[in-house]
Amino acid sequence: MVPKFKPSPLRIRSFCTKTVQQNPHHWPIKQITKTNFNESLSEIKNHISSSDFIAVSLQNTGSFSSPWHRVSTFDTPETAYLKAKFAAERFQILQFAICPFKLQASKVIAYPYNFHLFPRDELKMGMPSYSFTCQTSYLTAMAKEGFDFNTCIYDAQESTVKVRMGNPMAVDHATKSSSSPALSVADTVFIERVRSRVKHWKNACTDSDIKTEALVTSLRKIVLGGEQFGSRPSMTIDVCSERQVQLVLKMLEDFSDVLVPLIIPAKGGGTQAVRAVLTSSDEDKHLLKRELQTFEFEQNKRVRGFREVIDLISASQKPIVAHNSLNDFTFIHSKFLAPLPPNMNEFICSLRLAFPQVIDVNYLLKDIGPVKKMTNISATIAYLKNRFFAPIEMEIPNQANENEGKIHGHNVVKICQLFGKLCSILKITPDAIESSDDFLASAINRYANIFYSLPGSSQEPTNEEIRGWTNDKRKVSCEDVVFLWGFRERISAGILKNMLQGSHEVFAEAFNVRMVDRSCAIVVFGKPGLSNTFKNVMNSKEVSGPLREMVSDGLKAAGYETYQRVCSSGLWESALADALDKALASHNCLSEAAYETKQSEIYLSNELINLAEL
Repeated sequence: MVPKFKPSPLRIRSFCTKTVQQNPHHWPIKQITKTNFNESLSEIKNHISSSDFIAVSLQNTGSFSSPWHRVSTFDTPETAYLKAKFAAERFQILQFAICPFKLQASKVIAYPYNFHLFPRDELKMGMPSYSFTCQTSYLTAMAKEGFDFNTCIYDAQESTVKVRMGNPMAVDHATKSSSSPALSVADTVFIERVRSRVKHWKNACTDSDIKTEALVTSLRKIVLGGEQFGSRPSMTIDVCSERQVQLVLKMLEDFSDVLVPLIIPAKGGGTQAVRAVLTSSDEDKHLLKRELQTFEFEQNKRVRGFREVIDLISASQKPIVAHNSLNDFTFIHSKFLAPLPPNMNEFICSLRLAFPQVIDVNYLLKDIGPVKKMTNISATIAYLKNRFFAPIEMEIPNQANENEGKIHGHNVVKICQLFGKLCSILKITPDAIESSDDFLASAINRYANIFYSLPGSSQEPTNEEIRGWTNDKRKVSCEDVVFLWGFRERISAGILKNMLQGSHEVFAEAFNVRMVDRSCAIVVFGKPGLSNTFKNVMNSKEVSGPLREMVSDGLKAAGYETYQRVCSSGLWESALADALDKALASHNCLSEAAYETKQSEIYLSNELINLAEL
């Protein structure tokens, strides 16, 4: 059993304690663009290899399109994931900051890098994303921080079209078919015609007794299809189908002592032609194959771009530290790993194959006790500094480049600092406990791979947005939540609650109201069973009194399963009321029982319910 860690008690600082104030804006953060990407790659690899942890922080073009699209405290883990999935598939990453770092007692040794990315489809061989969605508030906040959009757009990496188009590739075993299907008459004619051409071309290239004039040599090249591949003679064989590709490769095996086959990709996928390269000896043939491997490696590196960094992080198997990890890692999975799975469980399983340990600083923060609401990471660090004696010294070797005038990515270093301070308070740093590395690993595992939405976590358009936990929260069963819409716009939660009080006997008991957006509210009943009673009354002809008038004016109600159906079906309308209407009107949806969640409880805090309006 993993022991429960208790934070150190509050210690009053001595007046003689010396603290060093560090200005985050003076932290040297290396800015990586296309021009210095390749030369920095080996340096980044070394720092990743020697680190204890790797912090990550993303700067996206947006996170939610409408107020109800953002992950909120009334979301179950599944609906929270579906919202994050929708955002990741809609928006793009403009900056990706990584920071390999070590923890040594009260010191954090960090090597921060900030990558300027141009949006492109990494899952389709690096093709550029010629269109993507931007959220105005995010771009405005980035502009205020001095974000260099010119660097993002004009210093972007080259597209795959320039890199891949027409470049020959070596034939591997996967390309060759293991089966030998029966040959048709057309196949036989095609093979013999190509074999004859290859044989005459090979003989013409290797027959030293033939002495011809330049004109005759040129004509022979035209007729036989001869050309040069570097310094070696080669011949291009056009094909019309993948079957013909396999037939040509099979036939060229008869000349494998001197010929090396290459595949020339077509523009729209598939194979455009097969090229046979003539070598002079076994040694020359092995040399050509090594040249092809080196060439393909360099081309793949150019195409993969930032994906190379993602693979380095994944290969290291180091714990990844982040804040708002659900949002960040749905983006990372969508852009660099694979299309996002349809549900939360599959997402976690898929992500753990690449990143076995993901630690969200929010989950460490919740274990130190009651914490008031924090507006950003800097405020959280300041709060912890005033409450706990856990000084953290930040050591960042000067590695900034010529872009020092426009340094971005400070947030990733603040995450390192906050993580170091929390580890010190919770006594899970290597030097803070007298134990083995296995104990440290078990302590870290306690906080790893938790992607459920956090009470108070935010996706606001600011680079350092993070909110602390509060103890002012309570569990609420999804069965006790009702979504209400069809009232007049710009109504407040307090006014709506006053309208509901006295409209029916179910509202004689305690209940709370919270506005989700301008079109919809949630009603949380304090007594089990009242929500079902209310929904039954709303859908019956027995409704009477003030509630009947509200229903006549368009008031509608639905349970949590309808909201789940909205998220699962991708009904991302700008107003939640419109999405709920479509969910109810759809005749092709599964039964409501199919949307029952395994975790039937959600967390709601008094602060977020906004009791002042109730």
